[in-house]
Amino acid sequence: MAKSMTGYGRYELTRDGRRFTAEIKSVNNRYLDMNIRMPRQFNPFEASIRTIMKEYIVRGKVDIFISYEDEGETPQKIRFNKALAGQYLAYMKEMADEFNLPMDVTVGRLSSYPDVFEVEEEDPDVSVLQAPLEEAVRGAAQQFLAAREKEGNFITKDLLDKLSAMEENVAFIESRAPQIVDAFEKKLRERISELLEGAEMDDARIAQEVAIYSDKVCIDEELVRLHSHIEATRAELSKDGESVGRKLDFLAQEMNREANTILSKTDDVISADRAIDLKTSIEKIREQIQNLE
Repeated sequence: MAKSMTGYGRYELTRDGRRFTAEIKSVNNRYLDMNIRMPRQFNPFEASIRTIMKEYIVRGKVDIFISYEDEGETPQKIRFNKALAGQYLAYMKEMADEFNLPMDVTVGRLSSYPDVFEVEEEDPDVSVLQAPLEEAVRGAAQQFLAAREKEGNFITKDLLDKLSAMEENVAFIESRAPQIVDAFEKKLRERISELLEGAEMDDARIAQEVAIYSDKVCIDEELVRLHSHIEATRAELSKDGESVGRKLDFLAQEMNREANTILSKTDDVISADRAIDLKTSIEKIREQIQNLE
């Protein structure tokens, strides 16, 4: 079944005290336009996230939001600032010599001075974050796909209903075509009869005029192509897992072209009304197709 280009999915994963949340939403777009917002530490994984998303969507403007929380204890380490400790010690020796004081500095006292020892948070190993991050993205993408398929089913049903309505109008116009030619011949004979005032008519000339008129208003080719395009549209809508929006848009343009030709050829009011209904249905179909991937 065809898929809608609009959809939403969200997935949350907690692993080893770390919480990953992925949120995906999309709207219509002619091409695939992907925008990812995530913590800077995940930047090395952007390419893999894009690769995952391309498994689930071909067209659409997609926004991906990723958040991350580390609920565990952050690893820490102590750093000994040897250069700073050396400066402290050098100045103490200078003071002892200047003021003739005993040099009574101990390791414990020296280590208590500011910034001799510093506690730092260890940089996390981002490689361990890639697998759960991708799992969260894939989970959100699966929900996102399910939403798009569900919406696509509704759109497909609506399109099939509109195609059936189109077929009814095409069939009516098709059945009416011979009546239009018969009506023309009848009207032509009545007009000639009035002009000749009872004189004998030239049946061969009348047959020739009727043939010319019939050729002028003939819409057999347009009707055959319309039937073909309707069936092709149905076939595209039944394809599973494929991007069909562009092909359907092309078919809708072709159907509109045939409807315009029919409308321009007919001088029958009833057929013209049906051709206008046909164009209206095609326009509605084109609008709906814009929502399909």
